[in-house]
Amino acid sequence: MALTTSTNQALLDAQLELWHTTFAYIKSMALKSALDLGIADAIHNHGGTATLPQIAAKAKLHPSKITCLRRLMRVLTATGIFSVKHLNNGGDGELAYGLTPASQLLVGSMSQSPFMSVILHGVFVSPFLGLGTWLQHECSDPTTQPSVHSSNQGMVCDSSFVMDIAIKECSDVFRGLISLVDVAGGLGGAALAISTAFPCVKCSVLDLPEVTTNAPNSTRVKYIAGDMFDSIPPANAVFLKVLHDWGDADCVKILRNCKKAIPPRDAGAKVIILDMVIGDESSNIKHKETQVLFDLFMMFINGVERDEEEWKKIIFEAGFSDYKIIPVLGIRSIIELYP
Repeated sequence: MALTTSTNQALLDAQLELWHTTFAYIKSMALKSALDLGIADAIHNHGGTATLPQIAAKAKLHPSKITCLRRLMRVLTATGIFSVKHLNNGGDGELAYGLTPASQLLVGSMSQSPFMSVILHGVFVSPFLGLGTWLQHECSDPTTQPSVHSSNQGMVCDSSFVMDIAIKECSDVFRGLISLVDVAGGLGGAALAISTAFPCVKCSVLDLPEVTTNAPNSTRVKYIAGDMFDSIPPANAVFLKVLHDWGDADCVKILRNCKKAIPPRDAGAKVIILDMVIGDESSNIKHKETQVLFDLFMMFINGVERDEEEWKKIIFEAGFSDYKIIPVLGIRSIIELYP
C-alpha cells in the first residue's frame, strides 16, 4: 500500500529533525571560527558593515579562501550571528555583512568573546566526542582545563555582563542591605558592581589566599582570604554564583556556613544565589534547550545545573526556611534563601 502524503511529510520532518541535530555542532564551530578570525571586530571596525574582501583582509585570509569565507558567512547569517544584504537595491551584486544583536555582544566593552572562546576550547569540546563511552565506565576526570588566564577572562566577562543586568532588573534584591559578602567572588567583579550601584552596602569578597593576593586595590570592596567550606565572614547577605560547580553534599556545607554567617530573617538577612533553575516557567524552547545543554557541559567539569526540586532539596537540607526564585536573567535566575 502506498504511503499517504501526510505520512511522507512526517518521515521527511523526522529526517529533518535528525539532520538538524546532527549538523548542529557545525554552528558552534562556525562561531568558533568567527571568534578566531575576529570577524565581528572586522565588521565593527569597518563602521558596522563589511564585504567579504574587507573581512578577509582584516582576518588575514589567504586569497584562495575567500569563497570558503562566503560559505562560512552563509552559515553565520542563517543562524543569526550576522546579517547580510546586497549593496544595491536590485537584489544582486556584492554582499555586505552587518552585526546582529548577537554579534554586537562579541565587540566592545560588553564583549562575550572571552567566555565563548573558553566554552568552545578544544579541551571542552573534544570530550563530548566520547560521551557515550565515558558513560559506560566508572567516573573519571573527563577533561583538562584550558589556561587559568583564559578561564578567568571568560568568567570575568560573563560576570560583568550578567551583573549589570541583575542590578538593573533586580534592584530590590540588593536595596536596603547593610553588608554583603561575595563567596568565592574571585577578583570581585560582582561585588564591585553591587557596591557601585549601592554605595551604602558594605561589600567584601571571600576567596582562597592565592586568589585574594592578586585582587585589585579597592576602596569599595574588602578582600578576605579564607575557605567557604570552613567559615564565611558575617554579613547581612551572602552572594553566590558558584554552586553549579559543586555537588549536592558540598553545596549543603557551603549553604550551612552561609546560614551561620547571616542574622535572622526579621533582620533582613538572606542568601542571594545567581544560577540556573532548569525547566523554570519560561515557554521559550531555545531557553530550555540552552539550560539542559549547559548542564551537560557542566557535567564534564564536575558541575551541575539544577531544577527547582533539586534546589529545594539542598536549600532545606541546609536549614533554610523558605526561598524565592526570580526568573529575570534569561536562562539564569536570582534565588533568594531565607533563614
